[in-house]
Amino acid sequence: MKRVVVTGLGAVTPLGNNVPDTWQAMKEGRSGVGAITLFDATNFKTRFAGEVKDFDITQVLDRKEVRKMDRYSQFAVMVAKEALEQSRLNLQAEDPERIGVVWATGMGGLQTLQDECADYALGDGTPRFSPFYIPKVIPNIGAAHISLLYGLKGPNFAVSAACSSSGSAIAAALDSIRVGRADIMLTGGSEAVITPLGVGGFNALRALSTRNDSPETASRPFSKSRDGFVMGEGAGCLVLEEYEHALRRGATIYAELAGAGINADAYHITAPEPEGKGAMRVMQLALQDAGMTPADIDYINTHGTSTPLGDVAELMAIKQVWGEDAYRLSISSTKSMTGHLIGATGAVEAIASIMAMREGIVPPTINHEADDEDENIDYRLNLTFNKAEHRELRAVMSNNFGFGGHNACLLFKKI
Repeated sequence: MKRVVVTGLGAVTPLGNNVPDTWQAMKEGRSGVGAITLFDATNFKTRFAGEVKDFDITQVLDRKEVRKMDRYSQFAVMVAKEALEQSRLNLQAEDPERIGVVWATGMGGLQTLQDECADYALGDGTPRFSPFYIPKVIPNIGAAHISLLYGLKGPNFAVSAACSSSGSAIAAALDSIRVGRADIMLTGGSEAVITPLGVGGFNALRALSTRNDSPETASRPFSKSRDGFVMGEGAGCLVLEEYEHALRRGATIYAELAGAGINADAYHITAPEPEGKGAMRVMQLALQDAGMTPADIDYINTHGTSTPLGDVAELMAIKQVWGEDAYRLSISSTKSMTGHLIGATGAVEAIASIMAMREGIVPPTINHEADDEDENIDYRLNLTFNKAEHRELRAVMSNNFGFGGHNACLLFKKI
């Protein structure tokens, strides 16, 4: 099969509205979490989140076009623009039939859905809906907007697999190039669920942290005092390119996407398999797909959501795959800084993993104060607490696990 490399990156996150700003904040161990400003959260159990700040989509689109797009689609277009600019692709010189888009979202246009339902419920019963309601809310429209903006006519579809959505989308884009359906794929995901429905729904599941007195320290993976994940929003985009094609045009190659794994726990609608068996198997599948062994990997960007069950299951899975060699690995969770970007988290964390490998800097897991007594959280592992680590990284792994038991794992290596 054809080799696939990464030639462009784009990000909009609670830490910054581009890749350089986001990565700099990660290296410094800064939190992007704060009080919710997108709606009045006074009466909610959780009143904070990782919001994107100072976002201006009119840098890309005029206001007439913006009216047709939910916030999640606006994020998608913005990160695609940055990734394409970074890739230095000359689209006029490329065959548009050979460039595709696979985009991910966990929940699609949630703000639009909420607004339209509220307008109807509070009205006089007359069915008045915006003509843009359906095109704004559907989960495939992020992919559509990117292809429309740039005239990309290759494979184009959406992936929705909860918190593993964009990891799964990147895996699908990888396969599209490997088997020859495209030469270039724009892939990643976007999410904008900091809305009353989003926060209220996850509160009802008791999934979110309620540390309202200290929002910036609320996401604390692998720590004793963790009490749930922190909702975030944003997007990440990778330009994937067939290796020989990238070489011919003299592209900057950020990493090789060496392999991917996708599977399911088939255990529970929200809880992970308690011994991490699904997570263990998806990491093994990714290694097998890449033709690599555990000894080849130096860093794992974990799913690490800061939940009591998920953190334990993932570390158990890592130890099952690596055995005693696990103590050699660098391990961290960048969700401690960004919060959990749901369907966008896989793409943003893939970017963090690539940048870590390029610069030899492992971003930290911030907000660690005290160890958990749970013996399945082995603190002999290098969890990179509170401060970035400098080390040579040959290959890196990025994990994502979602509600419904969806698992995705990506492997990147130097080239």
